[in-house]
Amino acid sequence: MDTTIPDLESASAEEVVAFAVERFHPRLKMACSFQKEDSVLAHMLTAIEPRANLFTIDTGVLFPETLTTWKRFEERFGLSVELIDASSPSDPWTREQCCGAAKVAGLERALTGALAWVTGIRREQAPTRVAASKLERDERRGIWKLNPLADWTEKDVWGYIFKHDLPYHPLHDQGYASIGCVPCTLPGEGREGRWAGEDKTECGLHI
Repeated sequence: MDTTIPDLESASAEEVVAFAVERFHPRLKMACSFQKEDSVLAHMLTAIEPRANLFTIDTGVLFPETLTTWKRFEERFGLSVELIDASSPSDPWTREQCCGAAKVAGLERALTGALAWVTGIRREQAPTRVAASKLERDERRGIWKLNPLADWTEKDVWGYIFKHDLPYHPLHDQGYASIGCVPCTLPGEGREGRWAGEDKTECGLHI
């Protein structure tokens, strides 16, 4: 494998995705929570590589609409999204527990053997994400992390979805800009609906 890593900051999202597939597939994985950014990335990825590897972390307390969107993704993009079970059958998945060790452990399992992973992070989503690069080293896991939509705006995302008539999470139409698990998600712009009233801003997967 060519070990030269290019500067992708001026590259388009499609170019970043193409680079990711060329360089890292089949050891490339995409984290998918079925939000609007994932609609875009699943479309871009499967257009280049129909056998793209998508995974989702199921905490056992996902919105019913998330499960419906999951099915629509698989039908539209012709793939099977890998299920990473992070549920806690013996302990209720409360707001305090949500996005804690179990979910992070699920991510570690999902990325076992991967050389790189793709996320839907955008810089305008939250102050914690303004420095996100389109290609960066995930030092915690010793792999590469690609954020093809880092410089995209909300308008860019919706424009792409409507242009390509893509399935998207219905809760976006009800004021949920960011959608996680039921115990920690309320309507709100950006990521303000996540862990509302708390100092928490990230789920642990991206820090």
